[in-house]
Amino acid sequence: MKRIPSYAGPYRVDPQPALSFSGELIVDLFAGGGGASTGMEWALGRSPDIAVNHDPEAVALHQVNHPHTLHFCESVFDVVPQEVCAGRSVGDLWMSPDCTHHSKARGSKPVSKRVRGLAWVGKRWAATVRPKRIYLENVEEFKDWGPLVRVNGEWRPCKKRSGRTFRNFVRELKRLGYDVDWRELKASDFGAPTIRKRLFLVARCDGHSILWPEFTHGDPQTASVKSGQLLPWRTAAECIDWDIPCPSIFTRKRPLVENTLRRVAKGIRRYVIESPAPFIVPVGRKGRQVMTAPSLTEHANSSMQRTFSVDEPLRTQCAQVKGGHFALQSAMLLKHYGGVVGTPLTVPAGTVTATDHHGIAAAHLVRHFGEGIGSPLDAPVGTVMPGGMGKTGVVAASLVRNFGKSFGASPSAPHATITGKSKDSLVTSNLVKMYGTCKAGQPTDKPMATVTANGRGGGHIAEVRAFLLKYYGADQAPHLQEPLHTITTRDRFGLVTVNRELYQIVDIGMRMLAPRELYRAQGFPDSYIIDYVLKMVQEKSGLWVMKKVRLTATAQVRMCGNSVSPYVACAVVQANTRKQLREAA
Repeated sequence: MKRIPSYAGPYRVDPQPALSFSGELIVDLFAGGGGASTGMEWALGRSPDIAVNHDPEAVALHQVNHPHTLHFCESVFDVVPQEVCAGRSVGDLWMSPDCTHHSKARGSKPVSKRVRGLAWVGKRWAATVRPKRIYLENVEEFKDWGPLVRVNGEWRPCKKRSGRTFRNFVRELKRLGYDVDWRELKASDFGAPTIRKRLFLVARCDGHSILWPEFTHGDPQTASVKSGQLLPWRTAAECIDWDIPCPSIFTRKRPLVENTLRRVAKGIRRYVIESPAPFIVPVGRKGRQVMTAPSLTEHANSSMQRTFSVDEPLRTQCAQVKGGHFALQSAMLLKHYGGVVGTPLTVPAGTVTATDHHGIAAAHLVRHFGEGIGSPLDAPVGTVMPGGMGKTGVVAASLVRNFGKSFGASPSAPHATITGKSKDSLVTSNLVKMYGTCKAGQPTDKPMATVTANGRGGGHIAEVRAFLLKYYGADQAPHLQEPLHTITTRDRFGLVTVNRELYQIVDIGMRMLAPRELYRAQGFPDSYIIDYVLKMVQEKSGLWVMKKVRLTATAQVRMCGNSVSPYVACAVVQANTRKQLREAA
């Protein structure tokens, strides 16, 4: 057995060991991210005495956060219970065997009999050192643990014998004198900001009944929460660091794939545009009232594109999602002055008041190449070139009313009342560059500016509206060869009502959730070290010293996804040890 030596800090906490009055050991098998160990530490007042994991990075991370634990970096089957316990009795044994070969998230991939059978190590501990209380955590599908059959040369679960091995496992623990019970519990019901649901099995041989913890949190809409009996679920929003930039999806060097774009559009539509009360985060901008309306999207499931509101608990975090599981998407909102939705060009404009900001447009066609400067809409369109996609566009000339709630007017309609200060202006056809030093655009009778790959700095309202129209138009955007669909009275693709005022979506940002945000959602405190481990490194002089070694973001996320929520671990252990701890005190 490979015992990992202890060493001096720095640590998550001051390394002052707690005293164990009962003399019973606490053991954490499969101690990965350290969630179960942290939960047991909260419940029992001290870290586990023994921790086992085959992953060196996981052991190193566990060691820097639980320095008084004796660590073994090897397979759980290579650890001999009698030797590591050295004659001391075991009070609590926690095990969270690899769930990936039981989970439905694995899909159609073949499974490993060895990985699926890791839980049998619990029987070995029960038969040799007889822990008083055994806890097992896994995915809900663990109840379906059964024999495998070969299909086209690959091992697959046998559907006809689903659950047979699980029942044998329970039967063996009972044969060894244990009472056994199991339940599915959600982390959000016990104070963690994640909806993560897992199967928890408890086995006891100490003569006491198995107890299950009572919920402390619940759905804010239920009577138990409204009456104050339970606290409302904690939300993803409280885990997010709003100071981390959320880059525009329109300025990426590498465009997002189609499925991701659809997820983003779905989230913006559901939780921003169509939401009666979108979640808003104010952002300070000089001279402007700017807000962001965030939501979350999932990158682990291509067949079922799920999006979530940030005012709900985060969904279950998986360990093996390449590039990360969850992304924050944020719609940038600017105040939409006037609050109007437009009127037909054939009606007179409303009365001109002192503070208007709107207008109407007369359109013409413009050619985006050569020397053409456009043509009227009642003339034939210019020759369509073989590679001319995007070469012809519509540009508007508008009579703008710069104040009030009036709608502007067609240039051919009667002019509205003239006030003391001139507030009317004719906006001619022009091209607007949404980046760089250009503030007023350029006329269309001059060569078009160089087209760049991304519009840096500034809003993206044209792209946003086209983006939302493409994915979530009334019946999806039609081809140019088809008749235009019915135009609704409200510009639903760019306007959001917040407290009865209209805001316009000017940009959409997206970023993956950072590891610290995911650990917060899982229930880890911010004091928990997640980004580095300590290793002995040999310097050029030949001297071995202890140094910090950074963990990659991928490693951090993997260990978070593999971890148990400390809140649930604490609740389950506390429910089954509260009486014993009172007696010991």
